[in-house]
Amino acid sequence: MTNIDLGLAGKVVLVTGGVRGVGAGISRVFRDAGAVVVTCARRPADEGSDVADLEFHPADLRDPDAVREMIDAIVAKHGRLDVVVNNAGGAPFALAADASANFHAKIVALNLLSALTVAQEAHRAMTADGPDGQIGGVIVNISSVSGHRPSPGTASYGAAKAGIDSLTQSLAVEWAPAVRVNSVVVGPVKTELAEMHYGDAEGVAAVDATIPMGRMAEPADVGRAAAFLASPLAAYITGAELLVHGGGEKPAFLSASTAENKL
Repeated sequence: MTNIDLGLAGKVVLVTGGVRGVGAGISRVFRDAGAVVVTCARRPADEGSDVADLEFHPADLRDPDAVREMIDAIVAKHGRLDVVVNNAGGAPFALAADASANFHAKIVALNLLSALTVAQEAHRAMTADGPDGQIGGVIVNISSVSGHRPSPGTASYGAAKAGIDSLTQSLAVEWAPAVRVNSVVVGPVKTELAEMHYGDAEGVAAVDATIPMGRMAEPADVGRAAAFLASPLAAYITGAELLVHGGGEKPAFLSASTAENKL
């Protein structure tokens, strides 16, 4: 693959949840683009991980005080904060009628409210007068196709991700032109936990077959999209949703149909 200079060399980039799965893929892409990558999560990268050497801050992003302290620590060390990728999130399978109100509240807090908290603190840092006189930055929110179609078994997660995309549009209007805010709407991703979500290798292959591109995304696919949106190449893009889903999902009626002419 041809390397393209994205203009991210030396930029200070915070990737939340940046030590595993999709987050680790995002961290790698920004690191390879020359950025100074800072990660955070509730626990550090696993021993032997190729992102374990990145600067790491343990943080519960649902705690506003912890988020403020983390952002302040990053700015104190590096003098600035140029990019935030709001990636932290997730949800276990739970049917909406069976899960408790507390469960749903925690899922929304992690996947929506924590991203807003991080964005608020990032905006504060990005719009403060820095030592080099530059003001501004970029926020990329990692969203999901779960916010755009039924999400049985993860209803509160899907609702939170729909909120992320709405939040992205509102913040983009409020904070332009100093801070650009966009979202990456992600479909199924093949991470180290793929078989836990989709079953054995046969199950993973079956899910691959439902996607027009013939495979799930790799974490790096998401990372490249985030890096593009964070780069000067996207200088006029804000309030946008970039779909990274391989063409989406083939409509169920196509496989159910008995017509001869079908996909």
